[in-house]
Amino acid sequence: MDQSALGKKALSESNYVDAIKHYTAALQQSPTSPAYLIQRATAYQRNKEYSMALNDANRAVLEARKRAKREQIIEAQFRRGVALYSLERYGDAEFVLKVVKRMDEKFKGLELWINKTKLTLSKLGREEEGKRLCKVGEVPEEGDDVPTDAATNAGAAATDDKVTGGAPKQQQSTPSNPAPPQQPQQTPADKIRHEWYQNSQNVYFTLLAKGVPSDQAQIDFTPRSLNISFPLATGASYDFTLEPLFAEIDPEACTKRVLSTKIEIGLAKKVHGKKWRALESDTPTPEKTDSVTSADHDAVKAAVLSHPPMSTGPVYPTSSKSGPKDWDKVTTDALRDPSAKPGTADGDEDFEGGDESNLFFKKLFKGSTPEVQRAMMKSYTESNGTALSTNWEEVSKGKVETSPPDGMQAREWDS
Repeated sequence: MDQSALGKKALSESNYVDAIKHYTAALQQSPTSPAYLIQRATAYQRNKEYSMALNDANRAVLEARKRAKREQIIEAQFRRGVALYSLERYGDAEFVLKVVKRMDEKFKGLELWINKTKLTLSKLGREEEGKRLCKVGEVPEEGDDVPTDAATNAGAAATDDKVTGGAPKQQQSTPSNPAPPQQPQQTPADKIRHEWYQNSQNVYFTLLAKGVPSDQAQIDFTPRSLNISFPLATGASYDFTLEPLFAEIDPEACTKRVLSTKIEIGLAKKVHGKKWRALESDTPTPEKTDSVTSADHDAVKAAVLSHPPMSTGPVYPTSSKSGPKDWDKVTTDALRDPSAKPGTADGDEDFEGGDESNLFFKKLFKGSTPEVQRAMMKSYTESNGTALSTNWEEVSKGKVETSPPDGMQAREWDS
């Protein structure tokens, strides 16, 4: 197995030190390979050697551009943006990640890092304004290596020792029984804030509350709600609820973590790719928007299904030489199968005789979706039997006015 294959295997097994060693050996054979540079940059990044990761990403961009390899340019720029973020160069990271978005807005993991960078920038204080600055260009300059330092690359020495077999550096001894970390003072209820961002599969919600007792925090999910509660130092209870959520979630796939400084929630989207414009929806859930109450349901349904047939259908003006047409008869003739026996309504098992156009409306109602049935009931009731609509989107916008046939007027009966 060659060195690049060994490096790939080590990287997939999260053995980053070995991955770096193998990709370094592969680069000795192919010093300008963008693919090897990208993979070693990934290993450096995950081993928290951020300056080394940025150096490899910069070189990978340059080598990929020389070969006009668009996919490798995009991947190298992405690794460059992630490394810049980890080095707390947030303005530079934002610029580079936007370059990636311009080239491929659907690149895996891109939206997550863009939102993460925006969130970090929004929280910077005045004393951290330097981290907002953008000093890089789309194309790194030749030889634009980043100097490494002990703070950024604390793991580099350990990596070199393992690769070269050098003696490990002597470490300072620590007490055998260190004191447990002190729980931070709890955030007052009126100071608790929250923030969120999303990708195509999840919505990431953070409640910025310090000192939450992890063993007493209650976090509950339903398809359209999130509820968080925990006791406060004052003896009261803090409750936070989002309902209804902007869209449905999968409660079984949601995640939660109670940390000393915050609560992290991962809301798994039921429909992947759906973009949330807010955490909560402005409109209530569908079952709350029905204008026809459940008490009216049976009465209206009976009215629609048992509408008495007219002895004579309405006759409308026509220019036909054969005289006015009976449109009810036209409908009946269209519904009847010429080969069916008289009185059988085409063999329908539910047919009990009578007007076949009435049967048509019965079958229409029975075979419709609940939304169409709701539209039929609302339009029939509010229009006093003069309209029957199947379009709930239109009917739900307001009251369906009475619409009498041409030549007739609607009047209110005196009680």
